[in-house]
This record gives sequence, C-alpha cells and structure tokens, in this order.
Amino acid sequence: MASLSSSASKSTSQSGSGKTTTSTPISAPSQTPPVPLPPSSSLPPPLDRDPTIQFTTIDELFRDVDRTPGDILIVTHIGPHDFATIERERESRRRKFRFRRYYTSSRILIIALPTDIHEQLHLQLNQQLLSKVTRMGVEDAWQTIGSATRRAQGHPGGGGESDSSGGPRPNRAGPDDWPTLVIEAGDSESLTQLRRDMRWWFEASNHQVQIVVLKWEEELPVARPGAMTTRSVATAVPRLQQSITITQTATGPPVYNVTRGALVLSFKRLFLRDPGPGEGDFVFSVSDLQAYANRVWEAVRD
Repeated sequence: MASLSSSASKSTSQSGSGKTTTSTPISAPSQTPPVPLPPSSSLPPPLDRDPTIQFTTIDELFRDVDRTPGDILIVTHIGPHDFATIERERESRRRKFRFRRYYTSSRILIIALPTDIHEQLHLQLNQQLLSKVTRMGVEDAWQTIGSATRRAQGHPGGGGESDSSGGPRPNRAGPDDWPTLVIEAGDSESLTQLRRDMRWWFEASNHQVQIVVLKWEEELPVARPGAMTTRSVATAVPRLQQSITITQTATGPPVYNVTRGALVLSFKRLFLRDPGPGEGDFVFSVSDLQAYANRVWEAVRD
C-alpha cells in the first residue's frame, strides 16, 4: 500500500492489497472516482488477524519474537515504562526487529520482523528510487533516514519506526526531523494494519510526512498476485484514487503483469520545492515495476 499526504489541508495516499502494493502521488491519473476513507481514530484496534500476545516479561517477549513465523507481532499491555525498558534491551541485546508502532493510549506495541520477503518489499523499491534520484542529479539534496524512530507529536511516549525513509537536505536531515517519504512493508501483516500505519504517519507528523508507500504481500498459494493502490486525500481525508496490480503467472518462467500503468512520486512532495531544469516527478515504469516484482519474488521462490 502506498500513500501520499501533504502537510497542509491536502494529502495523497497510496495503498494496496495483493502481493505487493505501492503508492503514487496526487498527480497520478485517477481511474475511479475518489472514495473517502475513515480517519485512523475510527478504525478498529489492530488485532484482526495479526498474531497477538499479552506482555508478561521481557525475556518471554524476546522468546515470542523468535518463535513468530511471519513479519509482524502485536503485543498488548505494554505501559510506557515497559516500552522504554524494551527499547533499551533491544539495543543492549543487538536485536534487529523494528518497533513499527507504539500506542500509549491503547498500550499496544507492533513489532516488525526483518524476514527476507519483508526486507525485499521495501529495500528494492527504495533502491529504485535512489537510482532515479542519482540519475536526476539531485542525490546531494536527498538524505536517506532509514528506520530512525519518530515520536508522535502531542502523544508523549508514542512513536514509530519505518522500514525505509528519506527527506530533502538540509531542511529534513536533522535527528528529529520528519521524513517526506516513508516506505513500510507487510507480508504476514494484514492490510487493515498497514492502512492504520499509513494514517499514523500523516497524523503523528501533522502531515510533515508527504508520501507513505506501503507494499503488501498477500499469502496466496499459486498466482501470488500483488497490488499497488493509490489514495489521494483532500483536507487530510484519504480517498482511493488509483490502483496498480502486479500478478505473476502461475506456470512456466515468471512473467509479471502490471495493470494501470506507472507509479509516480511527486518531486515537489519529496523535495518540498518545485522541480528545476532537468528535474521532475519520479516515474516507476511498467518495466521498473516488473523488475521490482521479480526481485521481491526471488526472495520467496522455491
């Protein structure tokens, strides 16, 4: 799923279901009339089909992380003091999992686990973007931020870590600056939870985050279809605007079919300025998306 949002009254979000999802900015052509989406506060708690445990001790939590087969684990009954202690223990034990989200109000911690497919879902798209940034000659104006922690504005103790992120230099390169681009991936994580993630980044940053790209891998037995959907938002209300789907042939050598054309990320939303001579939006062509799908599915191909 991918989504794009502006820091003012407009936001664009992209989201998707299926094997892989990504988002495109508001400039992308609309295929269907926009459909409003509810704000994150009206969505159900993130406990639908995602694996969920109740926190007891830190040692037991780490054992549960090791036993989790997928890329997501939801932990309930985590108080602010518990979360601070878990953060310290994660660093001291050099564990590689990420804190996708911590909600102080509901005392829920969402942990993202770096499985092969999870990492490929976000790294491959981020790598393609960095290549396009370099070819356009603006690499010195772009700062890769990675999975650095960001704290929710107005909600002390709450926070989140993306899978990949970045922003323009120098105005978004500081240690506490919000990125303009966030990429989050989901394999075993539900699409409902990824949609909550999208809204969290927009709301927690007060729309300083401009684009959220969410890539969702649906566990289907043979065809392994993937989807990329785009949402545009007016007055900070997400609206479904475009859908891009990638499907893999079930037999023979892998062939990837892409529907509804290219993925476009707005230069202005990423760099917070109008494009200059030789600059413009970042276009992920059909062949780019096919190459992306091939690299992602290589991670799970037998």
